[in-house]
Amino acid sequence: MTFSLHGLPVARGVAIGRAVLMASSRVEVAHYFIEPERIASEIDRLRSGRNAVIDELHRLQLSVAQMGPNDAPHELSAMLDVHLMLLQDEALTSGVKHWITDRLYNAEWALTTQLEIIARQFDEMEDEYLRERKADLEQVVERILRYMKGVASPVAPPTTPRRKTQQDLLLDDTVDVPLVLIAHDLSPADMLQFKQSVFAGFVTDVGGKTSHTAIVARSMDIPAVVGARAASQLVRQDDWVIIDGDAGVVIVDPSAIILAEYGFKQRQGELERERLARLRHTPAITLDGERIELLANIEMPDDAPGAFKAGAAGVGLFRSEFLFMGRQGHLPDEEEQYQAYRRAVLGMEGLPVTIRTVDVGADKPLDRATKDEAHLNPALGLRAIRWSLADPAMFRTQLRAILRAAVHGPVNLLIPMLAHGSEIRQTLSLIDFARAELDNRGVAHGAVQLGAMIEVPAAALTVRMFLRYFDFLSIGTNDLIQYTLAIDRADESVAHLYDPLHPAVLRLLADTIAECRAQGKGVSVCGEMAGDVQFTRLLLGLGLRSFSMHPAQILAVKQEVLRADAGKLAAWAQQVLTTEDPAALLLAKG
Repeated sequence: MTFSLHGLPVARGVAIGRAVLMASSRVEVAHYFIEPERIASEIDRLRSGRNAVIDELHRLQLSVAQMGPNDAPHELSAMLDVHLMLLQDEALTSGVKHWITDRLYNAEWALTTQLEIIARQFDEMEDEYLRERKADLEQVVERILRYMKGVASPVAPPTTPRRKTQQDLLLDDTVDVPLVLIAHDLSPADMLQFKQSVFAGFVTDVGGKTSHTAIVARSMDIPAVVGARAASQLVRQDDWVIIDGDAGVVIVDPSAIILAEYGFKQRQGELERERLARLRHTPAITLDGERIELLANIEMPDDAPGAFKAGAAGVGLFRSEFLFMGRQGHLPDEEEQYQAYRRAVLGMEGLPVTIRTVDVGADKPLDRATKDEAHLNPALGLRAIRWSLADPAMFRTQLRAILRAAVHGPVNLLIPMLAHGSEIRQTLSLIDFARAELDNRGVAHGAVQLGAMIEVPAAALTVRMFLRYFDFLSIGTNDLIQYTLAIDRADESVAHLYDPLHPAVLRLLADTIAECRAQGKGVSVCGEMAGDVQFTRLLLGLGLRSFSMHPAQILAVKQEVLRADAGKLAAWAQQVLTTEDPAALLLAKG
């Protein structure tokens, strides 16, 4: 019987195929106390399991390195790095040893206990991307437990299809039947193992738009739906499944009519992708001759070549905090950061790279504060530039590394979450100090353009002050919307009130763009709005000429740009600003 499931659409397109179930990855864990003389042997068992997983991931990394760029996305390699960092995290290993030594827990019980403690810390994180790393930690622990227990891979191999139905006959025109993977969750190692298979799409019970499954699925351009709740329990092995990666819908055991409808949609999507691919080398110019800058957001240095290949005009946002994750007080030194920024700059082959200084808070894993320090509301606490200014030595280390990287190509230096004039002046003073330190050491460094993030209403309302100090501004719409509307996007009870088209949000956006244009200063949008084609025409009408987004979104936005007349959109955009229901006008224009 046909039924549908709903989740989050994270990778576009339609996939149709036979379900391959990945059995639940949860390993049953025994709970018992050990004798004191067994402490050493329990720790050895734990160490052996951890080392086995490390060896496995090293082998997978080697296989990634041997693949071509089209076979192994940079995101996949980076996620393996995250898992290796977590495996070697002192908070995990020392915590487990504590439970074994002091409480006499058996190794498995100790491991899962420490997992729960660290997982709660992840749940309290404000940053969505870092919060999603909880899933990585859980998968690392699961793999250790499996090695300790000797459990086989949880992937269930495809079985012989049941008796062919009319739907089967519609799909079995070729010998190779498409397969779609249904799982509770997927680890980066799983994704790598499946990369060489025939999986046409993915569905997971859990995950968000910034989960590793979503990131890798987008980079591989594979239709995917995450957060589909009980999909792995409701879908049976060999069921025919349709994955609508545009709507976030999963249809199980579809009728012949539904299959034909989605088969047509799938072919249309493939044709559309081919058309978009031909736009890669087409300049992003509107019908009335306005040149638009389409930039890429990246998280890791090795994302840069992929952004270049996608046709990005540069990197509009390099989230440098990835380099700081999971270090437990052992933050990257100047040389390590310099090499990372240098790789990103060289990867863009002469195009500009905008590096945002570390955007973390006291609630993040890299925080070196004591656990006794409580932060009741991390979103409003010591995060981003506030955290950097609270540790000037750390901040100057990062600034020196960025300035050194500017020798290898054009670099823009972007400061997050500024709100006060005193913060601006203190930041600029530290940048000058970092330059002087490099001069005193005789180390080469390059000139950089200085920019500020507009993420809080206070910054948007004092934009003229910002423009006295900075060469350009970058509007982070995700946080700007959250802070303007007092909405926590991670809180399901109020997430429906998170509205990019709220009149207050649009007014702050419009005024910031207008003031930058009036003063001849650059301005871009680097939040989710920039990569969402439903907002492209509105942003053009408001005067925006620089968009920064995930590389996979560039061609779709470019197509909207090429079809737009920016001059004619200006009057309509002003109407949107003055109406009580901007969404209605936006829908009418679409």
